[in-house]
Amino acid sequence: MATMFIALPAIKSYAFVKQDTTTTALPDDIVFTEVGSAADSAANSAVKDSLKTDTTEKIAPAVPKPAVALPSQGLLSIFGAGFIAGLIAFLLPCIFPMVPLTVSYFTKRAESKGKGIQGAVIYGVSIIVIYVLLGLLITVIFGASALNELATDGFFNVFIFLILLVFGISFLGAFEITLPSSFVNKMDSKSDAKGLTGIFFMAATLAVVSFSCTGPLIGTLLVTVGQSGGFLAPIMGMFGFSLALALIFVVFAIFPSWLTGLPKSGGWLNAVKVVLGLIEIALALKFLSTADLAYHWGILDREVFISIWIVISLILGFYIIGKIKFSHDSDLPYVSTPRLFIAGAAFTFAFYLLPGLFGAPLKAVSALVPPMATQDFVLGQENTSAGANNTPNHPKRKYSEFLHIPHNIDGFFDYQEALAYAKSVKKPLFLDFTGHGCVNCREMEARVWSDPRVLKKLKEDYIVVSLYTDDKTALPETEQFESKILDTKVNTVGKKFKHLQAERFNTISQPYYVLLGTDEKELVTPPIGVEFNIDTYLQYLDNGLSAFAKK
Repeated sequence: MATMFIALPAIKSYAFVKQDTTTTALPDDIVFTEVGSAADSAANSAVKDSLKTDTTEKIAPAVPKPAVALPSQGLLSIFGAGFIAGLIAFLLPCIFPMVPLTVSYFTKRAESKGKGIQGAVIYGVSIIVIYVLLGLLITVIFGASALNELATDGFFNVFIFLILLVFGISFLGAFEITLPSSFVNKMDSKSDAKGLTGIFFMAATLAVVSFSCTGPLIGTLLVTVGQSGGFLAPIMGMFGFSLALALIFVVFAIFPSWLTGLPKSGGWLNAVKVVLGLIEIALALKFLSTADLAYHWGILDREVFISIWIVISLILGFYIIGKIKFSHDSDLPYVSTPRLFIAGAAFTFAFYLLPGLFGAPLKAVSALVPPMATQDFVLGQENTSAGANNTPNHPKRKYSEFLHIPHNIDGFFDYQEALAYAKSVKKPLFLDFTGHGCVNCREMEARVWSDPRVLKKLKEDYIVVSLYTDDKTALPETEQFESKILDTKVNTVGKKFKHLQAERFNTISQPYYVLLGTDEKELVTPPIGVEFNIDTYLQYLDNGLSAFAKK
């Protein structure tokens, strides 16, 4: 539990990670469907041509590859996230006290030890079947990519923020999320039946009765992994979750003497819920931050976000050592060793975040906190935002009033403007397809772009153009058009560059880094996405410079 502030952010952000890191090229006939799309206009092709340059050669598309299935490593990561969530669920007060009762049920009901073990195994398999069916139901209802399509929608992110906030508050004990009592009683009555049917409904009863505890945990898991867009993602998440629970019940049914080694039920179970509730509230802020960045509301700047996390960490630390109590908490006569270490981890995390209020990069959580461009005050810098580009020697560049490039890189935010400038100074283009909600984009900027060797090349050898594909700033009426490849009306800055990426490079994933010559031909193929190995990233940049020099 002491590592949850690191482990759960990784689990929570997995949706963005999978969305951001898949640089798989798509077949030419793929149509990217936007949520709320309109029918294509007859003038679509003519308007699309306005985004292209005067050159007659078009950039060659990448080699087609499957785009729907997630890589095996991704599915394993989702399975691992679900398995960890299942282990945590075991410690919740709705499940932990049921272990002795369930084991006793099988040992007393069975005619022999073998029959008891057989019943326990069937019980475990039933748990897995029930939760996997739930994951399948989620996939069927929302589709393999619906949540992925919504992942960058600002109001959807606000909706998810509110859901996770409600889940977190319920864990704090303000209220309980329960299913109708009539449904619970019906499941319980069916569990009295003999044979396989009774065992299955007993497993169903566990799922229903424990919903007040597992509901928020399962909801968070499905929201996050579902956004990866893979058809198997929710199923694998629920399989990992149910397998962890099933293994625990089966193992204790096979070895009932091990029950004596379990700690007794008590106030510590409620403490687990409170800790999870505080962490869930902290993680919910990421979704609100994504919407805030995409729409430029300015309500959750970097220092505000970090301040809230510091407060939550301090509350968590003081709660663990008994200095803060809720109405349903029992008295804490002394601080145990595990509590001491967990509280120490919470306080350490709070002190780690503190320098971030003054502009420290906080690389460990850079993928989750808002970018430095939203920081109002940075120690050592006066009268300027940390991420603002200081460009006094040239006119203001398009979209620079609300978009920024980190590390004070003097770049562009519009493709055509950047291309014209690159031709005038005879330098290659560095296309950075990025997004406000792109977790790995922030991670790349913090861990790779910050390297002095990489930063020097980006500042001196390339013309950097950051194209935000999820920005919600409205385009002027004269620049709006219908996109056939996106199957939607391009009416925002983000859709404009998402259309460009999909049409020219057959992908809509971020981050996506393309090196172009002034003739708009790729200097290095294929382009790369997430690459945390700095030497490999430098080699990619050097190869681009070498190819450009030969032209």
